[in-house]
This record gives sequence, structure tokens and C-alpha cells, in this order.
Amino acid sequence: MKDGYTVHPFDEKFGVRTSGLIAGRHLKSGHRHDRHSTAYFGVAPSVFAALMRRWRRLDAAARVEETVFLDVGAGMGRAMLLAAEMNFKEVVGLELNPALVRIARRNLARWRAAGRVEAEKVRIVEGDAVEFPLPDAPTVAFLFNPFDGPVLKRLLKKWEGALASGTNLLDLIYVNNEQESVLRDTAGFTRLFLGKVARSRADAIADYKIMANQPEGEYESSNFEDCSIWRWKGLGKRKPSR
Repeated sequence: MKDGYTVHPFDEKFGVRTSGLIAGRHLKSGHRHDRHSTAYFGVAPSVFAALMRRWRRLDAAARVEETVFLDVGAGMGRAMLLAAEMNFKEVVGLELNPALVRIARRNLARWRAAGRVEAEKVRIVEGDAVEFPLPDAPTVAFLFNPFDGPVLKRLLKKWEGALASGTNLLDLIYVNNEQESVLRDTAGFTRLFLGKVARSRADAIADYKIMANQPEGEYESSNFEDCSIWRWKGLGKRKPSR
């Protein structure tokens, strides 16, 4: 894993390792979906917090303590750690790359040791998100643009079987929503929010420094993330306008 490495204040404060940027071409696991990986970059804590506040105002069908938080493409686990501070029924981090899984597990161990885990259960699963069954409980899936369109389509298709039965509840929080059109074109999902979510000043400065330290300078930083929140409403429901 190459690329530049600059420490985010989040890591300095909590003694974990979630910083840096790793381009998708360096995230090899031997899986057929490797070529669809985008990049590893930890979500800004301020963006995560703002999205969770917004999601909680959307009148989810179940209480947080009855809900599973599913971090799809968890990387080193920053979003998973932040979610673990909430009283979710379970927090699951899904990650394909074994090196990132090892880092995420060390981070989680430190998070537990520091007494920061409030969720009933937290675990990290190494493997392909498409092969992981949708939890049999109300679920909020968190995606920080972990892969491109073909894999997102396969993932939603896999979930559709469980969702179509009418027994599963799913909300989806999508950060850096480059594949927004995939969700827009998937029957059964309704968009509840679309907009720019600002980073805090501290996060904007930290992320800018991380981006500036890239050897090849292929990614850019801004003061916000383009985000959306979606909810499964069932097949045949009206889609949002384009």
C-alpha cells in the first residue's frame, strides 16, 4: 500500500490508524471485484455526525437500538468506530482487503479498550459485500463510495431478494455519491435527501493536507461531500425525478 500518508487529528486524539489515502489500484485482494475498488479514505467525522443527525430525523421505522449499522467497504474502520459509539443493536464492518481488515480490527480493539463502544455488538467481516447477506433486522447501510457502478448494481440486486419479501427494512447513507444514478434507477428505493454536507474547519484542513500529500495528485479535496440518503419502500414505488 503506497501513496502519501498524513495523520488526521482523529487518529492523534484516539490513538487509532484511519488516516491517509490509498488508491484503488493498490487495494488488491485477489477477488474479482478488486478492479472496481475506488480508493480508501476515511470519512470526515464531522460529515459522519451530520449525516447521522439527519438520518435520525427521518423517522426510521425502528429505533437505533433495534437497528444494524452496516459499513460497506469499511476500510480501516473510521465510520464503524464512530457508529460503535451509538447504541445500535449491531455494527458490522464489511471489508474486502485483508490488510485493511487487520488495521480495522486493531483499531476496534483500541476503541473497546478505551471504553468507547456503546453498540450491543461490533464486528468486522472480511469478504465481498455482495456475498454478505442483508441482516435480518432493520438496517442502515453506510457507503463512502467504496466501489463503482457494476458492484453497486450487484449488491442492490442481491439485497432486493431479501427486501422484496417485505420483512426487511433498509436505509442507505451514501457519501461521495458518484454512482447516484445506480440507486436512482433501482426500483424500490426512494431518495430522502440529496445535498452537500460540509466538513468542519478542522476536518477540511486535515483532509486537504492528506490530499496534498498524494504522490500522484489524482484526487481533490473540498469543504463538503455530496451525499444522499435512500430508503427501501418496496417495488413499484415512485422514483424521485431526475
